Order: sequence, then structure tokens, then C-alpha cells
Amino acid sequence: MADQSNIYVGVAGYFGKPDHPGRVGVFRRGAKGGDWQHVLGTVQAFTVFVHPTDPTIVFAGTNDGVWRSTDAGATFRRTDFPDAKTQVWSFLVDLRDPRRIFAGASPIDVYRSDDGGTSWRKLPHPGMATHCKGPFASRVMRLVQHPKRPDEIYAALEINGVMRSTDSGETWTDCSAGLIKLAELPHLQSKIVSDTTAEGMLDSHAVTINPADPDAVIAAMRMGLFRSADQGRTWQDMDVGRFSPTTYGRDVKVSTVEPNTLYSALSVAASSHDGGLYRSQDGGQSWKRFDKVQVHGTIMSIGLHPSDAAQVYIGARYDGEVFGTRDAGKTWQAMPLPGEVQHIYSVACG
Repeated sequence: MADQSNIYVGVAGYFGKPDHPGRVGVFRRGAKGGDWQHVLGTVQAFTVFVHPTDPTIVFAGTNDGVWRSTDAGATFRRTDFPDAKTQVWSFLVDLRDPRRIFAGASPIDVYRSDDGGTSWRKLPHPGMATHCKGPFASRVMRLVQHPKRPDEIYAALEINGVMRSTDSGETWTDCSAGLIKLAELPHLQSKIVSDTTAEGMLDSHAVTINPADPDAVIAAMRMGLFRSADQGRTWQDMDVGRFSPTTYGRDVKVSTVEPNTLYSALSVAASSHDGGLYRSQDGGQSWKRFDKVQVHGTIMSIGLHPSDAAQVYIGARYDGEVFGTRDAGKTWQAMPLPGEVQHIYSVACG
């Protein structure tokens, strides 16, 4: 059967240039080829998410709550989301119930839908302490569920560390003390937008769990990749700098097809013009450069096909740069977004 998958890109104008011209929203094109379509242009899109069991359902986390498509991204409509103008940055589908979906927001809050994303309610406020005061409200950048203890959920918080829930998001525990402790080491100190040198170790962009090592949580931070084997109480540096000249971790994802395989987007900084996609086939013990392209912006997102390991896509922040491979990295294709766009934040495939 022909591959009917699509590639989706979320574009927003949030990053430091509110008057910058260019289009925002969601773009779509067929994975096998064709032109990009600007399928959602009325809002900014910080994340695009394809439902893992039904690819006709696609979610966009925007600067006005959750928008949803039920026709594989051809059209989007705003859902019954309770709070107007709330930024949504992440999604998670419950492993036990495909109709239960979580959404992470900014400022830090978590919402839940029990009807497949038609309507949403805000869960109790997580109540995280503010570890780092910056020029923007902290964001729930990524959510991940423990594969064997599905009530256990972890959330990556941009410039505020990591938090954990053991009751499906009803209450949360702060997992940042170990990150702040690591920030006492001189080489893990970074202060750009706040008043603390722990800022870099609190600048969490993604979190994932490898099913082959389910009790280890891996977080992509400004200062690299870090691992916790005790539910976020302590963290260890994975020393990704042994394998990559750039260590700013913007994304880390586990393959749903290749056992014990992870992908990580490593760049220079939030605003940079270089970076690479790295793959680990041993659960993160070692990494090798996987892409064969030169990006001109920070790599912001990795899009993995849910059932075809050969398909991998990346999006770089500036100039609408999207690259992909359909042959497991042997060859790569540039597929830039058309015209002038603002900043890429998310790439998804399904």
C-alpha cells in the first residue's frame, strides 16, 4: 500500500522578533513528495502532534489553546479548550486510552481531554517553585509516560527543570534539585536571561523514556543530555560532548520501531546557525552523527515516522529549513517551507 503519511511543521513568531514578517501556523506535505500546504495560518503553532493510533487526528498547540484536525491535517478547528490565548507546547496520549490526551501549557499547567481532544479541562495547578526568573513564563515543553507505570508522567519545563506526577497529572513533584546541584559544576553553569547560573541546567526542552530501560528518564537541556534512574531525584550527565562538538539539547526522542534507539538534536545555542542530528543504538551510551546536511539555524525538532524507521525529519529554526531521509539516513532531501516564514518550532510525521 502506498505511504499516505504526511509531514507537519509548526511555525511561530515568538522568538524575540514580534514584528518579523512571515507566515506562522501549520504546514503540511506528503511524505512521498508534493508541495507544502499552509493548512493553519490564523494562530502560531508551537507544536504539532500526530495521534499515535489514528493518523487522521492531528493536534496543534498554539498561542490560542489546542486546535485539532480530523482529516489528516487538511483542515484545523479550535477545540473546546477552556482558556483563550493560552500557549500550548506539548501533547501526550495515554498508553491505556487513546481518547485520553494531555496538553502542556505556558505558564506551567497541564490540561486533559477524555474525548479524543474534542474538549479539555485544566488539571490542578502543578504548584512548581520558580527556580529561574526569565523574560517569559516557563513552559511545559514535553510530556512522557512511564511505559510500565502509566500513572507516572514526567514533564520538561523550559527554564524551570523537570517535574513528575505519579497520579496521572493530578499532583506533581519537583525533580529539579539534582539539576541545580549539577549546576554547581563550573562547566554546567550558564546564565543568559536570568539571575542564576543554574539557568542552563533548568532549561529543559524535551524528556523521554526508552522502553528498553524504562526506569531511566532522559532530558534534553541547554547543557546537554542528562539521565535520571531514580525518578528524577538525582541526575547524571550523559557526556554527549564526547560524540558531538555541539551540545545544546533541543530535542530527544525514542524510536517506536527500532529497539533501544534514540535520536537527539544538538546545536550550539537557542539562537545559532549550526547543529546536527545524532543517533544512539545502545540506549544513549554512544552517539553518531546521523544527518548529512548543513543547517543554518538551531535544530528545533525531530519528526520520527511511527512505523517506518527509515523516515526521519528535522526542522531548523530559521528560513523554513526542513530536511528528511526516507532511506535510514543514506540520503537526505531539503524541503524548505515556501516563501517567508517565521521560526520553526516543531516537526511531526504520520
